[in-house]
Amino acid sequence: MTAIVGGAPARIAPPVQGRQVVLTVIATAFLGGFAWSWLSLDMSLLSFFSGLGDVRSLVGRMLPPDFSDWRNVLSATLETLWMALIGTFVSAVVCVPLAFGAARNTTPHPAVRLVCRGFISLTRAVPEIILAALFVFVLSIGPLPGVLAIAIHSIGMIGKLFADAIEQAQPTPKEAVLSVGARRFQTTISSILPQALPSMIATAMYRLEINIRASSVLGLVGAGGIGFVIQGALRSLDYQAALAAVSMVFVLVTMIELLSSRVRQSLLGENTNILAVRRESAWSRRMVMRDAALNRGAAEEKRLSPPWTSERLLRSGSAVIAAIFIVVAFILVDMPLLGALPKYPDLVRVLGDLFPPDFSTARDELIKGMRESVQIAFVATGLGLFVAFPLAVLASRNIVVRRAVVLGTRIVLLLLRGIPELIVAVIFVSAMGLGPVPGTLALTIVTATFAAKLFADALEEVDPSPREALIAVGASRKQEFVSAVLPQALPAILGQVLYVLDVNLRSSTVLGIVGGGGIGFLLLGSMRVLEYETTGAIVISIFVIVYAIELVGSLVRRLLR
Repeated sequence: MTAIVGGAPARIAPPVQGRQVVLTVIATAFLGGFAWSWLSLDMSLLSFFSGLGDVRSLVGRMLPPDFSDWRNVLSATLETLWMALIGTFVSAVVCVPLAFGAARNTTPHPAVRLVCRGFISLTRAVPEIILAALFVFVLSIGPLPGVLAIAIHSIGMIGKLFADAIEQAQPTPKEAVLSVGARRFQTTISSILPQALPSMIATAMYRLEINIRASSVLGLVGAGGIGFVIQGALRSLDYQAALAAVSMVFVLVTMIELLSSRVRQSLLGENTNILAVRRESAWSRRMVMRDAALNRGAAEEKRLSPPWTSERLLRSGSAVIAAIFIVVAFILVDMPLLGALPKYPDLVRVLGDLFPPDFSTARDELIKGMRESVQIAFVATGLGLFVAFPLAVLASRNIVVRRAVVLGTRIVLLLLRGIPELIVAVIFVSAMGLGPVPGTLALTIVTATFAAKLFADALEEVDPSPREALIAVGASRKQEFVSAVLPQALPAILGQVLYVLDVNLRSSTVLGIVGGGGIGFLLLGSMRVLEYETTGAIVISIFVIVYAIELVGSLVRRLLR
């Protein structure tokens, strides 16, 4: 749009920026991918709503849950917890030297950094249930394959975030220690590690939440845990027993998430905000006053050690409890590490048999399966985002005035997030039959709850100044949201959309293991008939697709900063 100013045209509309071009290209590509996927999967609103009706009927047959076999269910649930604890602990221990080798400010050589970063990325690209299925075929059924799969796959996330925490350490303490003649190792231990340690512990705890969900479904391929009980109950049409097992998974996941979230917030220094929000509680007020008095007394007496505030008690108590649980896990989990030693050469041989990969034997099925997995991911992401955005608005404290609405929405999201996506997929497949449609609908439910949490966080983090300015000139709440909130949150939300698509691509590749469509069915079939070269081709194809999406997402997020 132009206007005449002094006889010359003047531009009124702002010039098109690079960010706008990126946003437009991404939105267009995503909508095109969604339309192509919707048509290719032969999806329709009728199949969508009829599928939900079938699931509702199945859930009705599950009620009430049957806890008559509660000892077996409880034992399998605890095994799930122990597997996740051991896998996370082993991965965190392995990731400490890997992260120091991958961080720019601590690596001894650029080549070491490249190797460490490459190994970290490689372990993240193959889903843990695929690793578990491979290990089960060599080491037999049991928790050991599950623990190995969790530990290896967790390296991808824990190693990357550990390295990022190390790189974000302030250089001033390091320079001070170097100035008095400290060596490289002494410098790292005394100046960099103390800065990175809180973030590293918080990362390990967050990964534990993820691994609880993962270990609860590894039993679907025989790798131990509650998943085996759930699948067995569904196959025998004992739906009430299946719901009892799913309920135990939900309780375990929710409890771990709540406890871990509280400790992480304390470690990262977010407890002050939490106490401010809960200040109306008499107990919270007493804790704030007690901690303030302890800090004051320590400062006046010039003590060298910090006082035992409620936050320090929480952190120390959590560390002791975690150490006890890890020891108990190693004692109770039936992992014959020494007994499995003769099988480790077979594991190396099987992994070696994956190469060179054979892309020709099952080429048509491979292309069809990968295409179907990508289509499932696009449709589930699109439908999930359609549901997630209004839920995110209702869950945002700075947008919705009624606190009861915000609290109710967040509780619903927490409850729905408590059931892993593969267990949701098993329920949908049991209700609707095999195929990509039930897998897509199951992934849609998971996507909606996951994305709503991410979007709500992005909406809550916007700068309030533009909103206050619009309100001051009489703008309505709708105008203020559209003009001040949404433009600020949109880049973050778009980056999160790509992240959600990345996560869904990983999930869609394994839905076929439980009959939900995609490449997972061919993958499991190739392992069962010992066609390891075909398995290698499938694993490499999954790696290439997932890694390509991850690279595109990283590039776009950098452009949007």
